[in-house]
This record gives sequence, structure tokens and C-alpha cells, in this order.
Amino acid sequence: MSGAQSRLSELAHILEHQKGDIALIGLAVMGQNLILNMNDHGYTVVAFNRTVSKVEEFLQNEAKGTKVIGAKSMEDMVAKLKKPRRVMMLVKAGAAVDAFIEKLVPILEAGDIIIDGGNSEYQDSIRRCKDLKAKKILFIGTGVSGGEEGARYGPSLMPGGNEEAWPAVRGIFQSVAAKVNGEPCCDWVGPEGAGHFVKMVHNGIEYGDMQLICEAYHVMKDALGMSPQEMSKIMDGWNKTELDSFLIEITRDILDHKDTDGKPLINKIMDSAGQKGTGKWTAISALEYGVPVTLIGEAVFARCLSSLKTERVAASKQIKGPSKTKYEGNKEEFIEHIRKALYASKIVSYAQGFMLMRETAKELNWKLNFGSIALMWRGGCIIRSAFLGNIKQAYEKNPDLTNLLLDDYFKNEIQKCQDSWRKVVATAVTLGIPTPAFSTALAFFDGYRSEMLPANLIQAQRDYFGAHTYERLENPGKFEHTNWTGRGGNVSASTYSA
Repeated sequence: MSGAQSRLSELAHILEHQKGDIALIGLAVMGQNLILNMNDHGYTVVAFNRTVSKVEEFLQNEAKGTKVIGAKSMEDMVAKLKKPRRVMMLVKAGAAVDAFIEKLVPILEAGDIIIDGGNSEYQDSIRRCKDLKAKKILFIGTGVSGGEEGARYGPSLMPGGNEEAWPAVRGIFQSVAAKVNGEPCCDWVGPEGAGHFVKMVHNGIEYGDMQLICEAYHVMKDALGMSPQEMSKIMDGWNKTELDSFLIEITRDILDHKDTDGKPLINKIMDSAGQKGTGKWTAISALEYGVPVTLIGEAVFARCLSSLKTERVAASKQIKGPSKTKYEGNKEEFIEHIRKALYASKIVSYAQGFMLMRETAKELNWKLNFGSIALMWRGGCIIRSAFLGNIKQAYEKNPDLTNLLLDDYFKNEIQKCQDSWRKVVATAVTLGIPTPAFSTALAFFDGYRSEMLPANLIQAQRDYFGAHTYERLENPGKFEHTNWTGRGGNVSASTYSA
């Protein structure tokens, strides 16, 4: 090799070394924070945004003094990346993701990787993974949880898709993810849409957790007449128990927060909650797969009911509830009952979420590691809580565990809470305080532990009016029809399961 060729080779090596390790499209706050997080961990990120002026603004402000590289176009962005090129999107789910993929495919090469870090529906990720595989482009759909702070300092990451891509992004993802006892809250979840599916279930459990805490707040406020400051102190104490979690922690802070006039801000906030759809998707998936994820469904419906503010105000002036609206027993004792009811209901929420993941994995032939998923949720994400470690241990001890309620630890924990749980639900009903999530969690628990349920009557009713047939206890799997009235024929309708 001549001296000139050697210098050219050296220059090419230097230029390649200066190229980006990964590109990120989408410079809203989550995208910016994740870029800065990657930069902190030694990775060179190429930043791009559809509104290109945002790139320059980011470089001159938040990213000033970093190694972040700006891109003026998607072609420029791809040219500035090392091979295999890794392009991550943090853009609005749906059409925007497909539009960016459509523009990326012609300028990428076989073996390059597209990563969708938005809140996409898992069915879309299944489709994208298959479509891109046919074009020899690798795809990862990854759940990102933890909000703005998580993205900046350590989120929970749930990647799934084409497993060939995992070695190329593993180092980046596990470096920037939150750590618990030195272990990253990120691991490979499974094929196709598994990453986004697990993130969807995470968000569904988040809906349930939030609703349960709100019901505990509602009972303390209305039944016990407690002030926000009093409840904040209670939450602070609860955060030192089995309920230790991010959501209890922030609830404590919210209840303690004063407005500019020195009065509790919480009392000035409209009681009408919005939603972005992931809780609804979880409930829809539960119905599709026939899994009784009742608590998340009730949490979604509770938000829907809260949004009927005008109707509720009008109804409150016309419809009267019970005359007795305050709890007259021992206050401290009842607060402990509320804590235990919250804990037991929370266990049911997670049990239902893992039931849904188990059934979906069976239907779609995914091999999900439930212990690993629990570990991913122990830090960085919104539902991070102390007892996720117990969930991880439960699945490590028995990977084939059918339900968390059958694990010795959770079986004993819920048994200790059962009497308190029943007292809280019964008291709330008596006082006219709605506790849909507490109530449905208890109903599920009682249904799950029942050897016999009244569905035998449903079988008979369906056979009576529609000749849908039924099974006898002594002969399961064989369906028969009875001519209940003596007037109909003996021809039965086809059977179906729900």
C-alpha cells in the first residue's frame, strides 16, 4: 500500500469513527431526553426532526457541548451513521410511524435496523416486523416507560421484534436503561410485536394502579374527612411498606403540594381524567383472548365516567344516595384496612396482567420470560414497585406458574389482607362511595377461588332459548341439548366458546 493510500485509509477510518452510533427521529421532550441519556453513556447520536429547524434549536440549547450530530434530511442522517445503521423513532403512533418507515426503506441497506420507540399498537409492530423482514431490514418495536425523567436518566425498555437486531442495540439499550441492583431494566422480550404488547400491558396495569390509589384517596377524603396534607403523611408511611412504589411516592408529593395561595392544589383540579388509549387496548386484548382482566377494564371505564362531568353535576342534584356518608369507627384502624385493600387489589391487578401476557404468548407462540419482564418493570417505569421483585422470584421458582395468586408468597399476602379488603368494599358500598377497582378485584378473587360458579345456569339459559347445548359435569367435552319446553325440536345450534 502506497503512502497516499495509507493516508486515505486512515482518513476513512477516522471519518467512520466520527459517525453516529444511532439516529433518533423525533425531538419532542422524550426524544431529546433519550438522546442526552445516550450521549451521557458515550454514544454518538444523530438527531433528526421532520421540522428541521428544531434540530438546530436542540443543538444550540439542550444538546450544546455534547457529541450529538444534527441531520438536515433523512438522507443526511443515514449518511452520518455507522453500519449497521440503527434508526430509532420516537414519533406519534400510527400513520406517522408508517410514513417514516416508507421514507427510510429506500435509503437503508439489508441488515440495517429500524426501531419504533413510540406507544404503537402491538398488531402494527407485528405487521411492520414481517413487512420489513421481507425487505431484509430488521425491526424492533420497543416499549419505553418512565416518562420524561425516565428517558433522561434511565427508562424501562421492552424491546421485541427481529431478534437478529438485538446484539446490535443491546449495548446501547442496556447502558441507558434504569438499573436495579446493577441489573438493567431492559432485556429482549420476544418476537414481532412482543415488546409493544408487554408495554401495553404495563400501561394497563398503570391504569389499574392509578385508579386503586384514587379510590383509597376517595375513601379517606369522603368517609374519613381527611385533608390532603393528612393523606400525604399516610402515603409517606405506606411508601415504607409493601406498597413502596413510584405512584405512591408521587401521590404523596401531589397531596402535599400547595398552590400559590397556600391552599392544596389537588382540590382545584377538575375531576375529569383523559387517556391516550393503551389502557383501552389492554382491555380490548383481554376480551379478544377471553382473559378476565376486569380491574384494568374498570379503571378505563372509571375514566370514561369521570369525563361525564356535566352530567354528573346535574345527576348529583337529583339522585340521592345513602343518608349516612361518614365512617364512625376507629379512624386509624380503618386507614390500615384501606392500605391492605389497596395492596390486595394491586396484587390482583398484576396477576390479571400476567394472565393476559401468558394467554397471548400461547396464542401467538411467543416465549415470554415473565420473571425477566418483572425485572424490567422494577426500575425506570411508572409501575415500578417493591413487590415486582417478588413476582420475579415467583416465576424463577416456577416458570409454568398459571397465576400469581397461586404462588406461596402472594397467596399468603392476600390472605392477610382479605378481611380488611372486604371491610373497605362493604363500607364504601354502605356510604355510597364508588370503588369499582377495589370491588372488581375482590369479585375476581372470589370468582377465581370458587370451585363452582353460576355459569351452569347460563349454559342452561342459552340452551333453552337458542339450543346452544351444554356440558354435564360427569361428561365434560360432550355437548347435548334438552327440549326444555316439550314444544321445540331436538336440533341444536353450533357451539362456541367465549
